[in-house]
Amino acid sequence: MKFTFLGTGSAFTMTNYHSNMLLEVNGERLLVDCGGDARFSMRDAGYASADVDALYVSHLHADHIGGIEWLALSTYFNPEKDRPHLFCNERLTDELWENSLKGGLGTLQNQITHLETYFDVKPVGRNSGFDFGGINLKTVQTVHYMDGYEIVPSYGLIFPTSDNRQVFLTTDTQFTPGQLGTFYENADIIFHDCETAQFRSGIHAHYDELKTLADEIRAKMWLYHYQDGDLPDCKADGFAGFVKKGQVFEF
Repeated sequence: MKFTFLGTGSAFTMTNYHSNMLLEVNGERLLVDCGGDARFSMRDAGYASADVDALYVSHLHADHIGGIEWLALSTYFNPEKDRPHLFCNERLTDELWENSLKGGLGTLQNQITHLETYFDVKPVGRNSGFDFGGINLKTVQTVHYMDGYEIVPSYGLIFPTSDNRQVFLTTDTQFTPGQLGTFYENADIIFHDCETAQFRSGIHAHYDELKTLADEIRAKMWLYHYQDGDLPDCKADGFAGFVKKGQVFEF
């Protein structure tokens, strides 16, 4: 099993690419989110659109879905490539097409297109997950931001490694240890989005907040989705480290 961070940057990064990952397990490749930088970050890591067997979408911000038009069209017009599977929470699939993708992907000559035109859509239900490459990945709803009176969720992932450890990938979340504490404790490895900007956005966990977690939690926590510029000495603060662009974790 191989987990590659194609990028590690925040939404506005100019140096580290968007925080999208590639999970390779039992000969299959799952792209975890597909932000606007994905075609460049995949190229730099030695991959092409044809290498993607499936896509997981955590939520609908552009640094997580802005590259889907490229992926959809480049695989659609490749006669040797089957439609990739698309795993996405059932709450998000309609919005993904109607609000984000339809404008660019509804352009095929003499066709009325749908999300299913480009992907083998596999909606993921509430309190559920999906099977890929012989393992089961469970989705975890996190608190990303409020839209009026509604919480707009992002869905993290929990999955087992080949050596029976548990990985928790947060995708995007505020600092909510009351909600995520059990997942922190049960995980052997945590990949956590981490804001490092001086001025906080309020929609990501900030480094200074994550520093308040217990020693044993920080020790197994890798930080990503950070801003450009100088980074704090996270190892001195007890973290496993900042993930570097292109870094590969082999389990």
